[in-house]
Amino acid sequence: MAMALMWSIMARFLMHELISKEDAAKVVDWLTERYLAFYLESNNGLFASSDFQERARETLKTYAIQKGQSEESVAGKKPEDFLHGLQYSGELYRDELNKVSFVLESYQDHLDSKEAFPQLEAHTWGGRGETALFGDLGVKDINKAHAIDVLLEYLGAKRSDTIAFGDAKIDIPMLEYCEVGVAMGNGGPEILAMADFVTDDVESDALYKAFDKLGLLQ
Repeated sequence: MAMALMWSIMARFLMHELISKEDAAKVVDWLTERYLAFYLESNNGLFASSDFQERARETLKTYAIQKGQSEESVAGKKPEDFLHGLQYSGELYRDELNKVSFVLESYQDHLDSKEAFPQLEAHTWGGRGETALFGDLGVKDINKAHAIDVLLEYLGAKRSDTIAFGDAKIDIPMLEYCEVGVAMGNGGPEILAMADFVTDDVESDALYKAFDKLGLLQ
């Protein structure tokens, strides 16, 4: 659902990039002015706007159902049941943010956020088939491909030995970077088109089938 801009291995942090305090405050003000419900993601927790519980409830249910959960299993759930550790009373002007996610009232909200904050990385996320349910803003030029590059350098490992798995547009740089890029069958059209091969849907033993095809189970 969300990519934290931090990698740790054996309790050592390899990378941790943050949104500047100034940009974070501007994002909070912009979302508030547009009446867009949001939550802030940091290593200290998830901090939601006061209207997030009400306005994100059905959106998160839709997200969960598109990820394979049944309508019965999500009935009656609140946002904090999907986003564990979500807080509604925390300070919203913070200096340790990894990312900000917000409920899209329309896809135009994402496009507007991209225009309003060109210094930040703007994406969408939201379930099966790349359906845009949420927009997010994070640190510019920090993506999963860059994170893998940092990790490989630390480990002294070779790029030629890497395999990436993904199901969304945000995963494309990672699949392009790694030696083999595998898309989940439930992924969006962009990632399905560029992957080296497509495995089954994530809820249909996709990883097992991909591992078997790649000879990783021998």
